[in-house]
Amino acid sequence: METSLVILIKLIIAHILADFIFQTDRISHGKCGLDSRGEGTIGCTSRYGYQLLHSLTHAVVSYLLLAQWGNWIVPTVLFFSHLVIDGIKSRRGKETTGYFLIDQLLHLVVLLLLWSFCFHQWDTLSHWFLSFWASPRQCAILGAYILILKPTSIFLSLFIKRWTPSDSLEQSLPNAGQWIGYLERVLILTFILANHLEGVGFLLAAKSIFRFGNLSKAKDIKTTEYVLIGTLTSFTLTILIGFCVMGV
Repeated sequence: METSLVILIKLIIAHILADFIFQTDRISHGKCGLDSRGEGTIGCTSRYGYQLLHSLTHAVVSYLLLAQWGNWIVPTVLFFSHLVIDGIKSRRGKETTGYFLIDQLLHLVVLLLLWSFCFHQWDTLSHWFLSFWASPRQCAILGAYILILKPTSIFLSLFIKRWTPSDSLEQSLPNAGQWIGYLERVLILTFILANHLEGVGFLLAAKSIFRFGNLSKAKDIKTTEYVLIGTLTSFTLTILIGFCVMGV
């Protein structure tokens, strides 16, 4: 007899297979009304055909992987949920990071609700939810990850604004520095919470190689100092936040 957790894992694996492994670029573009290269457009009939094919793939894969031959609720709900969610997303045209994350979140919510309803796991789901919010440490960890993203980014931009070189953004990718900061702070906080402080040192050394390797000339001293101030401030704030969470 399979445990409820095994069933949930199977549903998630089926989603991953159908949404990423079995979905070709042609199907992905076709659902949005684009040709196989993602450039030209195709007719509404073809677009709906691709959406039906993709939704049917989800239903079939989940049905086969779950192997509960008398259970038609799961594949039916997954078929129509993908048809609706992907149909709404296709109206937006080309996919963006935001649409991708929202799409996957909605599909995950459907899977959890379907698992709870069909396999009588409402108590388990509510227990997971309530136990998370009842734990001070878990709430502190969630708050820390939120804090090191946009709030810290805003503080850093204000703090180092006085030292910003006038030509520092001429050759920079749009928002690249901001996302580098997000990723480095997430890694630092994760290393601290996992009790692997050596990872913080490795990250600082790796960043120094990439960011400071071409800033050794005397004419680049202002840019070097500017990058160093931003990096050390970002590291310091995240480390302090991490140690505060460790004390909860």
